Amino acid sequence: MAGASQESGVKPSNEFQTEEQRREAEQRRAAVSRQRQSLLLQQEHILSQRTSNPGRRAALEAALSQIEAQLSALERA
Repeated sequence: MAGASQESGVKPSNEFQTEEQRREAEQRRAAVSRQRQSLLLQQEHILSQRTSNPGRRAALEAALSQIEAQLSALERA
């Protein structure tokens, strides 16, 4: 029976990926890593800013919320 799936041309689910598939997967991982790193740098920059201006503070908090949402979405993807 085990030979039947091989004879019918069906590849097992644990078949090795092609070189192109591995390269594409690595490119996706690298792009996600760069995006995450960029978001973390933006977050660090916002957190380092000090202001007593309520309008500016609200804008910084909104930007921080947006960055945190993007980081969460990146983690889920």
